[in-house]
Amino acid sequence: MDAETILADVTRMLAEVIGDDYLEEVGVTMDTAFSGDLELESIEFVALAGLMKAHYGGDVDFVGFLADMDLHQIIALRVGQVVDHIQVCLMAVGSRG
Repeated sequence: MDAETILADVTRMLAEVIGDDYLEEVGVTMDTAFSGDLELESIEFVALAGLMKAHYGGDVDFVGFLADMDLHQIIALRVGQVVDHIQVCLMAVGSRG
């Protein structure tokens, strides 16, 4: 799966979590910061993780990805980092199957 498709998926999931209107106002790119630009709260990260699990199943461990980070890394997290993580996870699954 390419980065553009994953970015579109993540953007759709973010719209479910924080609303279309806000996303249209802010916009989502690979450089968009979850905390600084989207002002995501911790409960919204939990909701996003749930949507990712529902969409990708066990192939993408978003919670584990975040668990390996310290607070400053989570605060600075950008959409592109999540897209890259998803892409690596999906490529690993594809190489096993």
